[in-house]
Amino acid sequence: MSAGTVARIREILSDRFDAHVLDIEDDSALHAGHAGARDGGGHYRVFIVSPAFEGCSRVLRQRMIYDALGDMMKQDIHALAIRALSAAEANKQGH
Repeated sequence: MSAGTVARIREILSDRFDAHVLDIEDDSALHAGHAGARDGGGHYRVFIVSPAFEGCSRVLRQRMIYDALGDMMKQDIHALAIRALSAAEANKQGH
C-alpha cells in the first residue's frame, strides 16, 4: 500500500505545484506499532522545490501541501515531514 501512497503523493504534488524537485521517502517501517501505523496511516518525508512557494512563509507552504493532499491526510498519511523551498532558495542552498 505504501508504494501506491507514495505514487499518489508524487502525482498530486507534482501536478499542483509544478515541482522542480520532489523527493518522497516512506518512513513507515520506522514507526511500526505506532498508533497511526496500526490504523493504516504511514509516515512520509517530502522535499519539494517549487516556484509556487516564492514569497510564502514556511507555515503557509505546509498548509498548501496539506490542502493539496486533502483526504489522504485523514487516512493514508499519519505523519508528514515537509521541507518546501522556492526555486530561489533551492539555488542558494545548492539543490
